[in-house]
Amino acid sequence: MQTLDQLQAFAIDQRLTFRSGPGGLLHADVDAAGGRASLCLQGAQLTHFQPAAQAAPLLWLSPRARYAAQRPIRGGVPVCWPWFGAHASDASLPLHGYARVAPWELIDSASADGGVQLTLRLRADDATRLVWPHDTPLELYVEVGDALSLELTTINADEVPVKLGEALHAYFTVGDVEQVEVLGLADTRYLDKTQGFAEARQSGPLRIAGETDRVYLDTEARCSIVDPLLQRRVVIDKSGSSSTVVWNPGEQRAADMADIGSAHWRGMLCVESANALANALTLQPGELHTLAVRYSAEAL
Repeated sequence: MQTLDQLQAFAIDQRLTFRSGPGGLLHADVDAAGGRASLCLQGAQLTHFQPAAQAAPLLWLSPRARYAAQRPIRGGVPVCWPWFGAHASDASLPLHGYARVAPWELIDSASADGGVQLTLRLRADDATRLVWPHDTPLELYVEVGDALSLELTTINADEVPVKLGEALHAYFTVGDVEQVEVLGLADTRYLDKTQGFAEARQSGPLRIAGETDRVYLDTEARCSIVDPLLQRRVVIDKSGSSSTVVWNPGEQRAADMADIGSAHWRGMLCVESANALANALTLQPGELHTLAVRYSAEAL
């Protein structure tokens, strides 16, 4: 695990700084020409992104988020890998894999055209090999400007095929989740986790009315969140992703979640770029896969 002193070698004057945050977790803070961002080295998790032209952050971070070693942070963009949801055969293993709670290593930083780029690597160790015995190096590339771009790259360096699931589990700030529309999923088949994974097909724009947990399958489409209260459209472009997951806990479930609570569920909506369930990947020996996203906002 890198120390704060070691991270200083990657600092960029007036653009990239490092700090020890709540719970002693290390953070990188980016002040690019087009926007600001923060990233926690635990989980390589973006916890903040706000374009300079926007009055509100693009990413939502729970006011009740908890910061502790080996504990997920509620909000931002958690990296779900190498499985999505519960492990297929061992429910005792961490939900959404171990990458989102493991320490990552910063291996490069750069600044060009007013933007800031970071590259991080997740290294295997004895603890991770107990739950994931495959040789699959993982890197995350982050670029901060007036938009936020992420590229999650997995290499199968093993000698056998490897099956994995993944997601960039983005939480977006909204004015009121029950007043937004999600576009880009019309006529797409989905599995509804609130109904025992019942299959259905989306008709028109998606509107949120209570707890929502859907995995949209076989879709590479751009999605957008149309937000009349914040007067903006959040645009989610992706590649290397065949699933889109939409999640909001609704009032009752949020009240039971210590790191959300009943007062905060209306201000967030997850639209996740994923390869999940039937869209899980099988990487052949030597094969590389990149899941890439770009998050931006435009005025209505």
